[in-house]
Amino acid sequence: MTSTAYVPALAGREFELGTTYLDTASYGIPPARAFAAVREVLDGWASGHRAPSRFDDHVDRLRAVYARLLGGATTDDVAIGGSAAALIGPAAAALEPGAEVLVAAGDFASVPNPFRYRGDLRVRTVALEHLAEEVRPETALVACSLVQSADGRTVDPVALRAATRAHDALLLFDISQAGGWLPLRFADADIWVCASFKWLLGARSVGLLAMGPEAAARLRPNAPGWYAAADRWTEMYAPQRLADTARRFDATPDWLGVVGALAGAELLEELTIPVVEAHDLALADRFRAGLGALGLTPVPGRSPIVTIPGAAPAAETLAAAGIVTTARGGGLRVSFHLHNDSDDVDRILKALGDSGL
Repeated sequence: MTSTAYVPALAGREFELGTTYLDTASYGIPPARAFAAVREVLDGWASGHRAPSRFDDHVDRLRAVYARLLGGATTDDVAIGGSAAALIGPAAAALEPGAEVLVAAGDFASVPNPFRYRGDLRVRTVALEHLAEEVRPETALVACSLVQSADGRTVDPVALRAATRAHDALLLFDISQAGGWLPLRFADADIWVCASFKWLLGARSVGLLAMGPEAAARLRPNAPGWYAAADRWTEMYAPQRLADTARRFDATPDWLGVVGALAGAELLEELTIPVVEAHDLALADRFRAGLGALGLTPVPGRSPIVTIPGAAPAAETLAAAGIVTTARGGGLRVSFHLHNDSDDVDRILKALGDSGL
């Protein structure tokens, strides 16, 4: 089994950064192998020898890796798309008018918006920590980010799954801030949505949707295109039969993005998610301990995302020192992934100490 000691050695081969980059929660850094794979596609495209669509086989390869990362899913359970909101769309479209949807206060807007702006659903917002206890008989669906974008707080998937099952409600997790570092179990939710350009080290244009057959039977595609057909390459111009699997929720992929996303996902699978989790959390723990020594108190929790409330102005000061973070909701958000090491932690702690924050 891969050990955490392998991560720094691999990082030296796969990442060459000119900054201290601590902002994977906004945008991940693709590994060198992803850039090499994308360059190969671009060269073939530019020379007219091979258009990106000739790499369509990479789509099913990406489905397979994502299914394995979810722990228990199959390739038939996975659909490909673009943005998280668009991938959540089928779940919003399937609900009856007046159905209740439970969402978390302060969640990233792409999660509640497809339900809130459908116009005829009852969207109820509660504190993240009270989601499970707030599920009730009239709740049709619970939708939330498994790891919160703003501050890294996490949901207990087992408790929330038990609550939704008790009331026959669907459970949808956006794992854009979890997929790629957090071990997951497909059975812990009905619907899984993930943008690939953060912890999965993928592309901005590639997102993934996964659901089991039972959930897929309750949902319907709200705008199926040619790529959702049972046999997409032979039914482009005839009346189409949609795929019997989750592929009927497919959107036409950006094949260039898929090639890059596959390379990033395969790297994570090579390392194994438990090893990535241990690496990322060790850095976040070191950072949290250092913040305590500086008299700074981050939002409680344990994930690779660490947010210091009220410290948003420090993002500009750190950027001037070559340390990339981001400001979210008035706080300074710092996030750690494969390309980071303990030197990065010590560098930002020193910079924060020198800033007098």
